[in-house]
Amino acid sequence: MSERPLDPVAALREIAYLMERVQADGHRVRAFRVAADVVAGLSPAEIQRRAEAGTWRELSGLGETTAAVVAQALAGRVPDRLAQLRGEAEPLARGGEVLHAALRGDLHTHTDASDGTAAVERSRDAADALGYEYLAITDHSPRLTVANGLNAERLSRQLDQLDTLNRSEGCRLLSGIEVDIFPDGRLDQVPELLGRLDVVVASVHSELRMESEPMTRRMVAAIANLHTNVLGHCTGRLIAGGRGRRPQSDFDAEVVFEACRHFDVAVEINSRPERADPPDELLVLALETGCLFAIDSDAHAPGQLDFPAYGAARASAVGIPAERIVNTWPLAELLAWTYARR
Repeated sequence: MSERPLDPVAALREIAYLMERVQADGHRVRAFRVAADVVAGLSPAEIQRRAEAGTWRELSGLGETTAAVVAQALAGRVPDRLAQLRGEAEPLARGGEVLHAALRGDLHTHTDASDGTAAVERSRDAADALGYEYLAITDHSPRLTVANGLNAERLSRQLDQLDTLNRSEGCRLLSGIEVDIFPDGRLDQVPELLGRLDVVVASVHSELRMESEPMTRRMVAAIANLHTNVLGHCTGRLIAGGRGRRPQSDFDAEVVFEACRHFDVAVEINSRPERADPPDELLVLALETGCLFAIDSDAHAPGQLDFPAYGAARASAVGIPAERIVNTWPLAELLAWTYARR
């Protein structure tokens, strides 16, 4: 009796997910996602024919390793590469497990529309697997050309795409943007379009070495903007990773966090391990100031939606209660908050 075939597309995507989760080389991850898309586009008859003939390597987009995954899956085996990655998978962080489990969604994620590596559908699949109620798609704004930021026309098309996807079952996809903060504090998108979005994350990406006083004015102006919901990775620091290290920006944190409290803007706990932003002493200051928080992945790949484990551990360690973290709130409560000032 032959073994029951496994789903080769699911196997390839799980491999990619597990690699993204630990920030494996992006080109290697892409090989598995491309192969999954190729196999997903085949008819059942062609899959059967190629399985019998062993001709997977003839397909553009499949190499030796990905072809082996497909063949092993269809033979009823857990592919060797998948078995290895499952065996190596460990919790990303220790501590904060209860808080991590309380998260209902993620308010800062990127797709291949800007500088992410996968389509929004794959991000939604990953969010569904995590049991999320909602997922905000917050690709970059146009000024960040290095990240292929979305101009008004491209963002409008994305909103139509999200509307279509939300007609099918799955976690609710929230429309959003990570909007760049100009040096004068303006936001890098037309106000009318910002007003249509469910979530606006405002972040500084340029001129990070401004003097403290103008940087403080810049951030406060963005926080005061009626469209801003979350202040993203507020210090801009990098503490590890392939982009090297970068010191945190200089600003008056007491003034900035008081503005967040006053204008009901959440301070993001950015969970990317190379950011861990803001640092612990600023998390404590924001907590004492009375700020709300959002524990976000800043995911640029579906597997990185696991990153909030890092942020939850840090938030728990400094005593931030779940009720102060907006993405522990039910969807209706969250959206009432995001639209309250508009």
